[in-house]
Amino acid sequence: MKIATWNVNSLKVRQRHVIDWLTQSQVDVLCLQELKMPDEKFPRAELEAAGYKSWFAGQKTYNGVGILVRTAADYDVDEISVVRNIPGFEDL
Repeated sequence: MKIATWNVNSLKVRQRHVIDWLTQSQVDVLCLQELKMPDEKFPRAELEAAGYKSWFAGQKTYNGVGILVRTAADYDVDEISVVRNIPGFEDL
């Protein structure tokens, strides 16, 4: 299993680079930091077209994280359970 992490410092700016790299590397899991976009702007469809299921938590202009998992891997991505936000911790 190949796992990678990338501080993209704006997924909007680097979306094409991320998709190109995913196509070349065939990494199983990619963790993204500094998405700098709200959830409604996350390019879920484009990443799915590249063969990756995604989970994300974004904020406008700063922060934000995402996890991409390759759908052609040897496991069922629909069985992956993700907890969004830390239970009992309110981010002010």
